Amino acid sequence: MYALFDDAGKFLAGRVMSEADSSMQVELDSGKRVKVKAANVLLRFEKPQPAELMAAAQARAAEIDLDLAWEFAPEGEFGFAELARDYFDAKAGPELQAAALFRLFEAPHYFRRAGKGVFKKAPEDIVKAALLGIERKKQIAAQIEAWAAELVAGQCPAPVKEQLYKILFRPDKNAPEYKAVVEAARRSQRAPLDLLTAAGAISSPYQFHWRRFLFDTFPKGYGFPSLEAPAIREELPLADVRAFSIDDSQTTEIDDALSVQGLGSGTITFGIHIAAPALAITPESTLDKVARDRLSTVYMPGFKITMLPDAVVQAYTLIEGRDCPAVSLYVTIDEASLEVKSSETRLERVPIAANLRHDQLDAFVTEASLRGEAPADYPFATELAFCYRLAQSLKAAREVVRGKPENFNRPDYNFRLEGNDGREPDGSETVRITERRRGAPLDLIVSEAMILANSRWGGWLAELGVPGIYRSQASLAPGVKVRMGVKPAPHAGMGVAQYTWATSPLRRYVDLVNQWQIIACARHGRTAALAAPFKPKDATLFSIISSFDGAYAAYNGFQNAIERYWTLRHVEQQSLSELEASVMKDGLVRCDALPLVFRALGTEGMPRGTHVRVRVTGVDLLTLDLHASLMARLDDGADEAAASEEAEGDDDAEQAAGGALTLAIDLADGADSNDDTPGPVPAAA
Repeated sequence: MYALFDDAGKFLAGRVMSEADSSMQVELDSGKRVKVKAANVLLRFEKPQPAELMAAAQARAAEIDLDLAWEFAPEGEFGFAELARDYFDAKAGPELQAAALFRLFEAPHYFRRAGKGVFKKAPEDIVKAALLGIERKKQIAAQIEAWAAELVAGQCPAPVKEQLYKILFRPDKNAPEYKAVVEAARRSQRAPLDLLTAAGAISSPYQFHWRRFLFDTFPKGYGFPSLEAPAIREELPLADVRAFSIDDSQTTEIDDALSVQGLGSGTITFGIHIAAPALAITPESTLDKVARDRLSTVYMPGFKITMLPDAVVQAYTLIEGRDCPAVSLYVTIDEASLEVKSSETRLERVPIAANLRHDQLDAFVTEASLRGEAPADYPFATELAFCYRLAQSLKAAREVVRGKPENFNRPDYNFRLEGNDGREPDGSETVRITERRRGAPLDLIVSEAMILANSRWGGWLAELGVPGIYRSQASLAPGVKVRMGVKPAPHAGMGVAQYTWATSPLRRYVDLVNQWQIIACARHGRTAALAAPFKPKDATLFSIISSFDGAYAAYNGFQNAIERYWTLRHVEQQSLSELEASVMKDGLVRCDALPLVFRALGTEGMPRGTHVRVRVTGVDLLTLDLHASLMARLDDGADEAAASEEAEGDDDAEQAAGGALTLAIDLADGADSNDDTPGPVPAAA
């Protein structure tokens, strides 16, 4: 006697060795003996042999027409043997009965399982829907196969190209485009990014980085709706000053300007004038929602995405030749000692006499000219000389609190794209990179004035009990980061008791928020907390901080990446085969003449600060890697000062050193995977 039984959804057959009331011992063809519950035994037979029955039944099962079987099947529940007799023959034997069992079991869209060997017809509408689904799945599988074949052959199907960034960085793992890339990568034994690049999915490295950024942060595009700048209804007094701003020639969002009154009188009134969009834009207005959605202007070489529409920016920017609405901080200073005596905030119109430009004046506005040791043939020379003295004094006072001086041993860099007039670059432009010394006189004047204003206004908000958005740093210990919050706290890096951001309201949303609060203080004084848009413990402020932190980090990350792209383009365009650099750690080096940190083979284990020359062996604009190896050591010992400064920036430097892109495409995914949890893998093998 033989038996066919169900073993957890798998059908097996063997010789019955013994039988009890509720179970039996069955010997399989392999010789293994298994205990089988009587309820799981579906068919008993004398012949043929189990292996022969299984093979014959599988062959006959494939011949069963499911549509016809569904028609033959009785209404209500029925057994497989019953269907075999109706479909094949009234005397259907074990082979045909087993064939019916196998066919019924593998067709749940036609027949629902109602028990062991018992089935029930599915309703007609369910059958039709299931068949449509099966056909659709076959078509999708065929499409995946066709797309995968195209990718392996070096051609990118249009649907895959359209979904490129979603496939790589935010995939739907059930989407056919994603499955086609996974299958093609597995079949060709190539990394996904290499495969897609070879297939022409990526038109250029620049467009890859740019479009990925837009996909992540501006999926609906970065254009603005048609909006007009609201007029400032308030009658503002005209300030009796001649103010001047200091920015680059490319700056259109001129947020700040300075003025100096009382030179030679012993008491100076130093004015810091900030553009005042918050006098016109109100919280929860359409423009506020636009600004809050953007949160900041995005900067990159040759282009920017502004926080506010250009027409709105131009209405409030501090452009020369106009009387511009401003929030002004007037600081009274002893001319001889440079001691700050008092400060006052006013809402007014400020005459902007000039927009001075760094790139036009840096070569002339030198320390010697500001000290009177060289000719000072430039506008506002006397005022700038006082501003520079004041900036040096303010910086020295901060450094006492800070506990150590601020070092500006590394330069900043300016990027200029030749032939670009502010339009969106395409990545083919010639880039010019020039050094701009950090802490240069004009830089120092502006930065110290803004630190003074942000610190004073932060203290004023706290004094009046008006909440604001603050930046703080508990200490200068390694790993202690700057944090944002709604309560004033010391900023160790700045060396001030509290610090807000309130001097760039045209390009940073937190500055606009703080300006609303400052305006309330200027209008209402001690009762400002009752009138300010944001009240103490307002949950909206915490939401703004959270959103801003995320957006600002993303924008800065993109700016750093795209500046690295242009730096590597510069290396290619100038055919730089050798670079001089200083060793950092673990094979990382920093280029002397370019804003570039990279790994150089052969520098591992060298002391920090060691000066070396390296050979450029390759540039990858897609992964933003520069490959290099050591040529020569240029000094015998490390520069201790440089080594100390490099150590402070190790974490940021490692992040900026390039490396393989992290993709959210997982080659372990099967063709029928339903898992939609991304699993990162390197972009290049």
